[in-house]
Amino acid sequence: MIRKTKLEDAKALQKICKEDLGYDSSLKAIERQIDKLGQDEQHHLFVFEDDCMKEVLGFVEVQVYEAIYSKRGLNILGLAVAHSHQGQGIGKQLMTYIEAWACQNKLTFIRLNSGSHRTEAHAFYQRLGYDGTKRQVRFIKFLQ
Repeated sequence: MIRKTKLEDAKALQKICKEDLGYDSSLKAIERQIDKLGQDEQHHLFVFEDDCMKEVLGFVEVQVYEAIYSKRGLNILGLAVAHSHQGQGIGKQLMTYIEAWACQNKLTFIRLNSGSHRTEAHAFYQRLGYDGTKRQVRFIKFLQ
């Protein structure tokens, strides 16, 4: 079942973020973000919960994107499935859900970035009909 994230999902999300994405965030930080982002109308976080075990096995995080040079679309900020459950169609279900959600909300495109080393993820997105349209270099400056 795919549903909106709840605060009680924080521990499972923390584990998936650490083990499958390499982001080692504290439980408190994840709880804080779930609470904060849950109040933002442009930001949405959905989880895949196993119906039998009632265990969160994956998530997708999206943000509505709008710029002066484009129509409204959707950025996928994160998609992850617990390693032990990859290859079982959970990621595809999350993507299908997000595509339907985007259509219902009259968004015109979905885009995402994927690290250059994540070649398996690239193949997954291509199988779902996503095109790798350009190569970019990300620049970042940390402020404090």
